[in-house]
Amino acid sequence: MTPRGEESVGTGRLDTALADTVRRTGASAGGVYLLDEPAQALHLAVMCGVPAEVALPWSRMAVAAPFPVTDAVREDRLVWVASQDDMARAYPRAAAGLPYRFALAAAPLPGRARCWGALLLLWPASHPEAATRREQGHITAAARRIAHTLDQAPVPAAAPTRPRLIPVTADRAADPSHHAAADYVERLPEGAVALDLEGRITFLDSTAAALLGREADRLRGTRPWQSLPWLDAPLAEDHYRTAVISRDPVAFTTLRPPDTYLRFELHPDASGISVRITRATPPDGPGPAPPGPAPAGGYAPAPTAPGTTPPAPSTPAPAGTATPAPPGAVPAGAGAPGAAQVGRLYQLLHLAAALTETVAVRDVVDLVAQQILPAFDADGLVLSAADAGRLRITGHHGYDPQVIDRLDGLPLDTDLTPAGDVLATGVPSFFADPAEMARGYPRAPKISGKQAWAFLPLVISGRPVGCCILSYDHPRPFTADERAVLTSLAGLIAQALDRARLYDAVHDLAHGLQQALLPRSLPTVAGLRIAARYLPASHGMNVGGDFYDVIRIDPTTVAAVIGDVQGHNVAAAALMGQVRTAIHATAGAAPDQVLARTNRVLADLETDLLVSCLYMHIDLARGRAVLAGAGHPPPLLHQPGRPPGPLPLDPAPLLGVDVDLSFAVTDLLLTPGTTLALYTDGLIEVPGADPDRITADLARYLAAHASQDPGLVVDGLIRHAWRSGRYTDDIAMLLLRAEPQTS
Repeated sequence: MTPRGEESVGTGRLDTALADTVRRTGASAGGVYLLDEPAQALHLAVMCGVPAEVALPWSRMAVAAPFPVTDAVREDRLVWVASQDDMARAYPRAAAGLPYRFALAAAPLPGRARCWGALLLLWPASHPEAATRREQGHITAAARRIAHTLDQAPVPAAAPTRPRLIPVTADRAADPSHHAAADYVERLPEGAVALDLEGRITFLDSTAAALLGREADRLRGTRPWQSLPWLDAPLAEDHYRTAVISRDPVAFTTLRPPDTYLRFELHPDASGISVRITRATPPDGPGPAPPGPAPAGGYAPAPTAPGTTPPAPSTPAPAGTATPAPPGAVPAGAGAPGAAQVGRLYQLLHLAAALTETVAVRDVVDLVAQQILPAFDADGLVLSAADAGRLRITGHHGYDPQVIDRLDGLPLDTDLTPAGDVLATGVPSFFADPAEMARGYPRAPKISGKQAWAFLPLVISGRPVGCCILSYDHPRPFTADERAVLTSLAGLIAQALDRARLYDAVHDLAHGLQQALLPRSLPTVAGLRIAARYLPASHGMNVGGDFYDVIRIDPTTVAAVIGDVQGHNVAAAALMGQVRTAIHATAGAAPDQVLARTNRVLADLETDLLVSCLYMHIDLARGRAVLAGAGHPPPLLHQPGRPPGPLPLDPAPLLGVDVDLSFAVTDLLLTPGTTLALYTDGLIEVPGADPDRITADLARYLAAHASQDPGLVVDGLIRHAWRSGRYTDDIAMLLLRAEPQTS
């Protein structure tokens, strides 16, 4: 299937641009991700230099996910990962699925009017860890050229359905000397095999066929670990993947049953892998001699005879790569039928690492939809849980809402779908086509129109708690490998879903308590425009002790308060309510007295939590405000005709530090147009950024937009500080603007 993104940029344009970039930068592999803005996801459109199955787990990624290409797009910068150690530290989820040595760069594709996506480049393990300034310039220039190619496309690029694999180099032209080269190889006393980057055998000589024990015609076009049962083990494929990704020479020794040890030396480049095969020394005796002339057809193995140890590889493998097995090494094994391929194993590791990062049920559903569905080429998802004897759907993707309404709430013993039976037995069910499904559940295929299904029980401690359904828009057989991986994956999904449901229950309780304690509405006061926002952290418990309030004292006097209780839990939310009550009880007194009395209330509560607070007494009739703070960030101040910035306040400790604290006050003249932005520290504590610089930047933004509606200004300040929208802490904001009073 041709990706839609390929068609939209014209045949070959994006392919040529990527291949040229890989050659010019000296990279070993590369790919172009296109940004799907509505879905906020990156789709791999075209790639070269690595097998397609290696990139499968990363063919679609949410922009918010932690990966180099997503960071490049989100932060609009070049991301350089120098080594596997750097990858493990910065991107542990990606490192779990790619445990190889290589260097990596990701750069955004800056178009004329939008970011098109990201360029991804990989270098061999031999690349220096530091990228020079000149090299970084080449990478960013290449990204701009690809973005220009996308800008010039007659039809805008769209998210592809699947990535297109292209060669890095052009096909080598036919040369008469190739026959002489083949004759030369045939005369050597060792086997020669050529693999393409997908791992398929493109050439082997008769000696190699003899050593491998199979006719050459039956091996060409196959992958060795699939066509040779004794190589059907993760070890062989993992060595191949190490060579093709790290571009390191790799050597290993394995047993060809019953008693022949073979040594494989893999030498990779941009076009494929050359493999040298020789006899190896057995663990318990002298090694067999190199084979003699191969028999006709190259099928029968050469006889074993005492001889010498085969020579060492011509190019030593760098540190950290696979090395030849010494005498006594464990053989690769006979490889049981149906053994999972190493790519599936690493894919499972990648998905397992991703599932550990999910928090809420919505996170689990999104992860399964964004990464697990593409990994298994599925089109639809339904997650359901057993609740009071019924199947309650907790999440879905790729289904019409009317179908979901019909399936939601079915009894567990329903014959409309296999989900109930799967829950009752704990045994997965696979249906390759509608006819197979209709034999047991005649009405099921007619409901959704899907053509193949995998029903996976979600089991926790031996107890089925739900069912995960993957569905397909086309008939599809399920191999033993896929069934094994999907069944294992269901266990990981069950654990993640169970944690997420518990989290959601606690969160709903705590968040409901917090919302009940925040003011439902703010008073309308002549001469004062007011706007407020509370935003929970986008990650973690999503509930904390941030609060704000505006308290009317009389028609021309109000009190404004903002604060932050330490912690993100139910205790913090409950204490926040008690602090607000204490402030309400003393509002109208001098600001320093309000804070002092609130501090004594905290001492009486004997809590271990501390509270930052800023209290402001506003007298609109006199155009004057008096402020006092307790360890809280000073408000941003803008007055027409004056430079904006934080309002200087005398520092004071947090509430709860000492029962006998005193608090200094600050006077402020409220001229018409004076705007104050009160906020909690979650607004300015952006990871990797200087809070002072962010504060100064926000003050300039406030001055530039102070005349706008206060609600729009508050929203703009939050977006300006947190461009990604993923807040790491709660944010409370209160914006106050003095207006001319009408008589």
